Formats: sequence, structure tokens, C-alpha cells
Amino acid sequence: MKLALHWKILIGMILGLIFGYLMKNMELKEIVVDWVKPFGTIFINLLKMIAVPLIVVSLIVGLSDLKDIAKLSKLGGRTVALYLFSTVCAVSIGLVLANLIQPGDYINDESRKSLLENFAGDAAQKIELAEKAKNSGPLQPLVDVVPDNFFKAMTDNASMLQVILFVILLGIGLILIDENKAKPVVDFFKGLNDVILKIIDIIMLGAPIGVFALMVALMVEIPDFSTLNALLIYALTVVIGLAIMVFVLYPTLLIVLAKYSPIKFFKAISPAQLLAFSTSSSAATLPVTMERVTEHVGVDEEVSSFVLPLGATVNMDGTSLYQAVVAVFIAQAMGIPLDLQTQLMIVVTATLASIGSAAVPSAGMVMLVIVLGQAGIPEAGLALIFAIDRPLDMCRTVVNVTSDATVATVVASSIGKLHEVENQ
Repeated sequence: MKLALHWKILIGMILGLIFGYLMKNMELKEIVVDWVKPFGTIFINLLKMIAVPLIVVSLIVGLSDLKDIAKLSKLGGRTVALYLFSTVCAVSIGLVLANLIQPGDYINDESRKSLLENFAGDAAQKIELAEKAKNSGPLQPLVDVVPDNFFKAMTDNASMLQVILFVILLGIGLILIDENKAKPVVDFFKGLNDVILKIIDIIMLGAPIGVFALMVALMVEIPDFSTLNALLIYALTVVIGLAIMVFVLYPTLLIVLAKYSPIKFFKAISPAQLLAFSTSSSAATLPVTMERVTEHVGVDEEVSSFVLPLGATVNMDGTSLYQAVVAVFIAQAMGIPLDLQTQLMIVVTATLASIGSAAVPSAGMVMLVIVLGQAGIPEAGLALIFAIDRPLDMCRTVVNVTSDATVATVVASSIGKLHEVENQ
């Protein structure tokens, strides 16, 4: 019997965790770092390598199929509105849970001192990055979206928004010129699109090995487990919030707005979710998310090629929820009271930061520094959460990818571009 891709990825993940645990206990970290981890890095690099060409080609093909500027504005308006709605929900859920569970009260003085000392350097590095982002002026994110050189933007995965802007202009240009003149260009990109999708199929053959290597590396590089005990309640708060998003909010949106079965939906996108979990990168998972949403959920390519690349860049529900929990957690751990007004401002700042800082490296952490600074919480408190950040990053990336796929499905349904898929 031929195993489905998501089962292969899951087996690779479990075997990686077991092997990594054994290697950690045998104190063979160097062997893993030198001989196993590189295969995980190669796999992520392959996915990132194909991400920008995929966005460029699929977005041009999708936009040219719209044939009408009015359709594009309708598609864009609904996409942005849904992304903003889901982000506000995520931040609000995070704040409610953090106030109910109060994870910061579980940290004792010894753990606090130990974490602040061990991760002070990491925190300082992220604070410096955020300072650059903050000092650049309120409209800088808008300036950053417009590239001065498209080809330069294409060489940097962090400049995804710049690439999307240029490609949208190119797509609009193809809609506005005479159809006979646009046809050769569109045909070229349609052919190239098929080639890129085939390359993704080839790359995904190595997914179980890549995921195995990533899990082994994660296990041997995780900090001392005794320190993690103090952070378990905090991690649990984040995970409960993420679970509410995945198992309550998104299924509700699918049932109410798209009349689509959540079970069918999760079955279709599970390989993308598993890949998001193992790579911690929405951009690296994007090629697989697009393939699953188009081929297995039934979203037309003209919708998925617009909604998903945009979502991978600006829609960070998992990250936004996590930031709300972290802000309250650090404030509680340091004995700083947060009034209702400050917490409402966290909702606004986290929502705007998730859109505005997409082009910044280490976006999640930099966004967090901006949110903490706005709420008057000492940024050095970041050191409290670094030890457990990697596993939580994996979980929140799953939510980011699930959110993108949900919005694509809902938008497609709202404009009649969702069709039945046979033999899932």
C-alpha cells in the first residue's frame, strides 16, 4: 500500500524526535549538527528557492485570468477584510487566555534570573532590530513595500511584499492591454507555472527525510529541560489559544461563510500543516499550501495565487496570538499591571505590526518588541521566553498556514470560485 504524503511526513517527524532524544542523551550533538541537520537545511532552502518564482508566475497567471479590474478589487477587498478580522480575533483570544490563566505568576525568582541571564544576548539582538524598524518613521512600512529594483527584491525572501506589488502591477497591465497582445505572455507564464508545480512535486519527495533531519536537530539543540518546566504553563496558554483558532474559529468560518466541511478541509491541507510545523516558515511552506488548496480543497488558481502569497507575508494569526500572550506573561512575571486601555492598544499594535513588519528579518520577534515597547513592558523580558520559542514557533506557523488556507477557501466561495474535488 502506498502511504500518503502526510503520513510519510508524520513518520519522519516521530522518528526524528526519537532519534534526536537518543542522540541528546548520548551527548552526540556535534554528529547531528555536522551530519544530520544539513539535510534539513537543504530541504528548507529548496522550498525557499522555489517560493519567489512560484509567487511571480502563479500570481501573473491568476490575475490575467480575472480579465477585469473590478474582480481584482473585489478579491483584494474581501481578502484584506478577512485577514484583519482573523488577526484581531487571534490577539483577543490570546489576551483573554493570558488574563484567565495568568502564566506569569508561575515563574519563580530563580527561573526568572536564570532565563534573563542565559538569553540576554538574544533579546538584545532582537531589540536592536526593532529599534531600527521603529526609528524609521510611521510610513516606512509603506515605503518598504515599493521596490527600487524588482530583481533585487526577487533575490530576498524577506522582500515578498515588494515582489507581490510589482507582479500585481504586471497582472493589471496584462488585463488592460489588448487580449491578443497579452496572450503570448500569459501562455508563457502558464507553461512556466506547470513546470514549477512539477519541481515542487520533485522537492516533496524528500520531505520525510528533510523533516526527520529538522526534528533531530531540534531535539539536540533544545535547552536544558529543567528550565523549561517553569515555562510549561506559558506554553500551554499559547497552545490552547492556537488550538481554539484551528479547531473553533477556522471551522466556524468554513461552515458559516463557505459551507465547506472542516474535516474535508483539514484532510486536504494536512501535508502543508505538517510541513509548516517542521519548517517554522510560512514562506517555505507556501508552495505546498498553494498546491493543496488548489488541487485538493478546490479553490480556483486565480484566487489561491493571489490570497495565499499575500497571506504568507502579512497574515500571521498564530504569531499575533502568541504576542498577546507573551506581552501579558512578561508583564505578570515582572509584576507590571496592564489596564484595559493598554491591552486594547496591544490588539491594535499587534494587528498593525503583523502587516507592517512583514519585510523585517525575524519578523515575529521584531513585531513582539514593538508590541512590548508600545505597552510599556521592558523588552529585556524577551529573554524569559527564548528557551521555549522554537517549539511554539512551529505551532504558530501551523496556525498561520491554516488561516491562509481558510481565508482562500472563504474568499473563493464568496465569488463562486470554489469547486468540488474528486478522489481526495
